[in-house]
Amino acid sequence: MSEQPVTIYYGDTLGRYGFGDGHPFGPDRIEAFWKETLKQGLEKRASVASPQLCNDEALIRFHTQVYINRVKVQSKSGNGYLDAGDTPAFPGVYEAACTVVGSVLDGMERILDGTHPKVFVPIAGLHHARRDSAAGFCVFNDAGVLVENLRIRFGIRRIAYVDIDAHHGDGVFYAFESDPDLIFADIHEDGRFLYPGTGAVEETGRGEAKGKKLNVPLPPMADDSHFHRVWPTVEAFIRQGRPELIILQAGADSIQGDPITHMEFTPAAHEYAADRLSRIADEFCDGRMIALGGGGYNRTNLALGWNGVVKAMQR
Repeated sequence: MSEQPVTIYYGDTLGRYGFGDGHPFGPDRIEAFWKETLKQGLEKRASVASPQLCNDEALIRFHTQVYINRVKVQSKSGNGYLDAGDTPAFPGVYEAACTVVGSVLDGMERILDGTHPKVFVPIAGLHHARRDSAAGFCVFNDAGVLVENLRIRFGIRRIAYVDIDAHHGDGVFYAFESDPDLIFADIHEDGRFLYPGTGAVEETGRGEAKGKKLNVPLPPMADDSHFHRVWPTVEAFIRQGRPELIILQAGADSIQGDPITHMEFTPAAHEYAADRLSRIADEFCDGRMIALGGGGYNRTNLALGWNGVVKAMQR
């Protein structure tokens, strides 16, 4: 397969989405990723794009106006939490979160104009945020906003969302639990052992979407052998849905050595998932695929895992 142009979003404003005072989701994560990108020379085979802001018109397609206004208020004061205690406000948090969403939506524009069918946004994949609240380090749910904008602005309905973050993508799952056109597949640590405690195998969607969602909980210390055992089921599920575009949430906290999870994948699992999904995108979606960095709190792990995703999409 010939090399494909991949757009990577990188810049100081994207890195501002992060929390201080030793919080696991610190603002240094993007530089850890980029240092490894340069070390491997992957930027030479990519288009590097500047982060972009989104506006409320884009956000409100997923989030409530009441919640958006609350984030604006707490962004000015920098005080308190935006949820029960995981996601602290800080001065400028609204603009930082809008830069995450805006970069994802700008990537969507590049994908759909046909110039760069594959995109990677390292600080993105904030999959816990709900329509009306923050959760689990996530202020605005960029994946959810992306899905709604793809539907409303471009009429793209059959979208595959694949999540390999250690944590269940509950903010995406429950927002689209009854949506038969959102093809959802999530490999994660069993919710009995890890936040947010959801994503049981029995959760397969509701109503018309029953059977259109695939949750694959794995035990603590699950390694690459567990990953490869379940991946064929995920791939078959995605192929059956015949998507028009693929979203990969490539959270690196499922890699061995993460400080807040218990999984033991290697970066090779992330590269393999991205490679297989990239091939499915070429087969069904005219190559259209966007990968979001997601979680990952061991800086070496996220640097290697995310760059493995970039490398796979460049093939």
